[in-house]
Amino acid sequence: MVRAYKTLRERVVEAIRESIVKGQLKPGERLTEEEMAEQYQISRTPVREAFRELAAEGFIDIYPHRGAVVSSWDQKDVEDFYELKALLESYAARKAVDRLTEKDLQKMEKLNEQLERMAGKEDSAAVLKAHNEFHSVFVNACGNDKIVQINEQLVRQYRRYRIAISLTEDGRDTFKTHAKIIEAFRKKDADEAGSLVWENAMEGARVLTRELRKKKEQLQAAQGNSSDASAR
Repeated sequence: MVRAYKTLRERVVEAIRESIVKGQLKPGERLTEEEMAEQYQISRTPVREAFRELAAEGFIDIYPHRGAVVSSWDQKDVEDFYELKALLESYAARKAVDRLTEKDLQKMEKLNEQLERMAGKEDSAAVLKAHNEFHSVFVNACGNDKIVQINEQLVRQYRRYRIAISLTEDGRDTFKTHAKIIEAFRKKDADEAGSLVWENAMEGARVLTRELRKKKEQLQAAQGNSSDASAR
């Protein structure tokens, strides 16, 4: 039976997580139980439980005598994330080959058509949503509930990375690769589906790390210009 309500802890987890994903709470920013309890008008117990869950998901770090701090991330985190994403999704794709229904495949085709229409446009919540839903179709069909659960956590981190660096991309290669993935599923070719999903994830890693390096170089250049100006 599906629950029709969410606990206080779940609501606090979702609210804080979304604030971190959208960049409203910055890396290194300190979170206190007292402030969060006051903000959400609840006791400190569900806040403490929410902090533990967010720490397990990698969104915050908890230090003795210091409390909770929004976790930082760098290029190595992105590379590690995509390696895990590639492993899980490519395995899920192979498992899903014989489980995907015609309805599932049609849903993937519809989502990919949306991505094609948005190709070349600025990255938006709609693009990210369609992309994540496309991958979720075959992951959810793989028959392994643990993989589905871990994938949901990865998607949250993925949103955080993309939004944090305001990623924009053409998108044409993405929907072309997605079309090949759908064709591999229709042919029930597990190896091809797995390989294509792996390459799709690795291309995502290349795009994101490239943008991250660009952002870092721009920041260093801006800091250099600022130092030069103050020295004059």
